[in-house]
Amino acid sequence: MTLQEKLKNLPDRPGVYLMKDETGRVIYVGKAINLKNRVRSYFQSAKNLTAKTQALVARIQDLETIVTDSELEALILECNLIKEHKPRYNIMLRDDKTYPYLKVTLQETYPRLLMTRRLEKDGGKYFGPYTSAGAVRETLNLLRSIFPLRTCSRKDFDQRKRPCLNYHIGRCLAPCFGKVSRDEYMHMLKNIIAFLEGKEDDLLRRLREEMHQAAEDLEFERAAELRNRIQALEQVMEKQKVVSTDLEDQDVIAMARGFNQVCVQIFFIRGGKLIGREHFILEGTDEMERSEVITAFVKQYYSRSEFVPREILLQEPLESQEEEEVLSRFLKEKRKGKVEIRVPKRGDKLKLIEMVAKNALLTLEQLQNEQQRKKSMTEEAVLDLQRYLALEEPPWRIECFDISNTMGKESVASMVVFEGGAPKNAEYRRFRIKTVDGPNDFASMQEVLNRRFSRAREEAQAVEEGQLDPMSAKFAVLPDLIIVDGGKGQLSSARETLRRVGYDYIPTFGLAKENEWLFHESSSEPIILPRGSRSLYLVQRIRDEAHRFAITYHRKLRAQAQTASVLDEISGIGPKRKTALLRHFGSVKKIAEATLEQLAAVDGMNVEIAERVLNHFRAREKETKVAE
Repeated sequence: MTLQEKLKNLPDRPGVYLMKDETGRVIYVGKAINLKNRVRSYFQSAKNLTAKTQALVARIQDLETIVTDSELEALILECNLIKEHKPRYNIMLRDDKTYPYLKVTLQETYPRLLMTRRLEKDGGKYFGPYTSAGAVRETLNLLRSIFPLRTCSRKDFDQRKRPCLNYHIGRCLAPCFGKVSRDEYMHMLKNIIAFLEGKEDDLLRRLREEMHQAAEDLEFERAAELRNRIQALEQVMEKQKVVSTDLEDQDVIAMARGFNQVCVQIFFIRGGKLIGREHFILEGTDEMERSEVITAFVKQYYSRSEFVPREILLQEPLESQEEEEVLSRFLKEKRKGKVEIRVPKRGDKLKLIEMVAKNALLTLEQLQNEQQRKKSMTEEAVLDLQRYLALEEPPWRIECFDISNTMGKESVASMVVFEGGAPKNAEYRRFRIKTVDGPNDFASMQEVLNRRFSRAREEAQAVEEGQLDPMSAKFAVLPDLIIVDGGKGQLSSARETLRRVGYDYIPTFGLAKENEWLFHESSSEPIILPRGSRSLYLVQRIRDEAHRFAITYHRKLRAQAQTASVLDEISGIGPKRKTALLRHFGSVKKIAEATLEQLAAVDGMNVEIAERVLNHFRAREKETKVAE
């Protein structure tokens, strides 16, 4: 159906809608109590829409709707789809993969506590996200010093012949060697979870009771051990500031606004004590009301957070009464208990909000000052490079190419892109050399430049003829400066190719590895950038990035080639079956000598696949005999 037909046939039920551009990419995700009314509201008179919404509507070429049974289901689905598609026109909480979490591996018989940056539905319990990896490591080390949890990733305890060093120094209870029962181990883990949830007072009370009981039972060593844990926890708690006499669990959320950027600060209060704080940057907030920003943050944050407190204090009311009702139901369901969302107007809770707002403003100012400082430094480096290389225009976009191989095998090339002195990772490209045999870096560079700039010419022509959206023409964007990693010889090869494809007007320089000198075809003398200059640092950074990107790809291909075997040629033998066969038999030779019954008995195999393996090796054996 066309877009207009879809608009006429929208369901009048709750659900989620996905707006798409002409390439099929999702550019906006929203939810609605009534999809028909909400989606049609976008296509009204432009004077009733904000500039951002007008820009969104102008790019909508298609839409998709997903009907749900309730608005609560729509809310959860909306959060998941925003996280998955990262739509351009949604307010975006920065990807949670960049933030560390503390994870308790409850899916294991004897769980561990570790730091991770990946959320998985694996049965583990997650705490976070945290913005400071240093603070997470400090907490991790503290807990490991107080509670002797195991740290090894070993799953097969039967192979352990003796406890490891951690057991002998009192940092592990050695469950791998049967030195502790699972009940006792899980009791200790319960205390760790209580600490991470901010229930230190309850934890201290339980530990004191255990200490007194151990003393009464004349278990003086255990009593002393519990006493030491209590003292360590008390020292940590002394650093925590009491901010609420209600002794409640609260999250306090406030924001500060910058240009197209908002810093949201959240203070975590557990049992009336401030145990930590985090800040998050939201982007795409231009023309958004403060209530819209706070609503978007609350939805995205608590859809990812594992812990929901009993009370959430907000600086601004939520976007609407309907949003508040749905969010309250969502949070109540997630917490398995009552959750109150409040916007304080007076008293101590208002003072708490004001304190968090001041911290948000201070954090935003610090971030913007740092961004401005970095921007100034990189832009000055670009201008310095223009002066030293005698270029007509500042080299705003710089592309650098590098070749990597081992004796001519698995030869690859990298293209890295810097704009305004900063890396533009999304436009990095890597190439597998196709037409060159052996270690010929000059010919490899010619192939890569020919492929890159031939593609640029094709895309530019397609855009001119209206066959390609300019936003999709990545290769048509040309550099202001080309750097090839190598000396005069590599530069000559590069310039020859650029003349052939019609892009020799782009300034091109070769960078010699030894002295970091730049060469131009018009002069036999190198250009030597001053030591310690911003321009030299920029060139070194670009060259290092190109080298890193190329060698990473080369190592990946080399590793794949080394792990390839005759088993990869057999239909139905994937990585899991291949690994199972090699583990069972020890080598490809022994697999080839195995009987049908032996092959079929391997984990993951069956008679049909076993016959394929057997027939494949028999055919190879016949081919070998014929060749001889």
